[in-house]
Amino acid sequence: MLILWTMYKHLYSRFLNAHPNEYHFACHSHHYWPDVSREAHLQYWDDSCQYVDDKWGHIFSKKIPAAQKLIAETLGISHSEQIVFAPNTHELVFRLLSSLDWNKKIRVLTTDSEFYSFDRQINRLSEFANFEIVKIPTLPFATFNERFASAMDQAEFDLIFLSHVFFNSGVVSDVVGLAKKAPTDTMFVIDGYHSFMAVPVDLSSIQDRAFYVAGAYKYAQGGEGACFLYVPPATRHRPFHTGWFAELSHLSAVGNQVGYPTDALQYAGSTMDFSALYRLIAVFEKFKSENLSPEKIHAVVQKNQTLFLELLKKKNSKTVNAHKLLANSLDLHGHFLTFDLGSTEATQKAVKDLQQAGIKTDSRGSRLRFGFGLYHDAKDLEKVTDLVSQI
Repeated sequence: MLILWTMYKHLYSRFLNAHPNEYHFACHSHHYWPDVSREAHLQYWDDSCQYVDDKWGHIFSKKIPAAQKLIAETLGISHSEQIVFAPNTHELVFRLLSSLDWNKKIRVLTTDSEFYSFDRQINRLSEFANFEIVKIPTLPFATFNERFASAMDQAEFDLIFLSHVFFNSGVVSDVVGLAKKAPTDTMFVIDGYHSFMAVPVDLSSIQDRAFYVAGAYKYAQGGEGACFLYVPPATRHRPFHTGWFAELSHLSAVGNQVGYPTDALQYAGSTMDFSALYRLIAVFEKFKSENLSPEKIHAVVQKNQTLFLELLKKKNSKTVNAHKLLANSLDLHGHFLTFDLGSTEATQKAVKDLQQAGIKTDSRGSRLRFGFGLYHDAKDLEKVTDLVSQI
């Protein structure tokens, strides 16, 4: 078992060598990048040098299809061409919002635990008289899926937006089951940023129904700048937040209307730095060569998490322990463990104490988060839990 846990550190030698005295347990926020991403980043420069004015043709004919295919395979999607890219998820989220009819009342169903890119935006939109936002509490976790499904049945909504893994707890929601229960005339959007390439998911049964948004900054390990949106094939939207990349495909228009593509490029924006896409492709291809599927990565992380909790219990840790863990079950959990320390002050102190001990973590309010990745092994967990038990 320990051999399984120690065989992947070689993929991250550059980041690990750069931080020899730090235990990085914040990979849910800023994941270490595999070494291959550096060569990919340099390849982007070399391709820009070689192709110059013809760079966009190379990217759109070679690189984008390659990335689309790799992502589609990971998600169980048959329509890889229905994936569109942007530098961040906020751009994609607002483009989704701009597809709704703002001339009428807009009702949005979501949760109280969505990431800031979405939550801040809809909080601002709630100040408009024609926007109504309904947020379902994620606590108690045991009944969340039932309560969310009930809310979908009780009223009509223009947009339903839901995370696969909640960023402030790590708990997994039943996005596939809920998508199947949602009204077919409602835009159903899954935020997969905290689960993509971490918690396995098969979207094949809802690929004609649900949108999916995610990116490479976290568990896809390609760094910032490579975010994407999967668009169901029958979608025919005209987002008013649009860019010139949407002109790169066959356009459909009526009269003097602005035309839109009939594929995923209807959600396209404008010029972006595609070096992030090069890095993402390189990481995916490396993982394939190492036989590292999301299922296998998830299994390694679950074993790390289980050992981490067992060691905390063994060492009788007072500040961080299973009693403060926010979780239903590790079988339904993302790649970070969240401990509620009771107050923001206590959590900030813990983060500071851990930092001084050489352990990198982060927090959200009173919740302390420990992220787990392939660059952790049993020796790391033994040392870290020993240090944690002393704070």
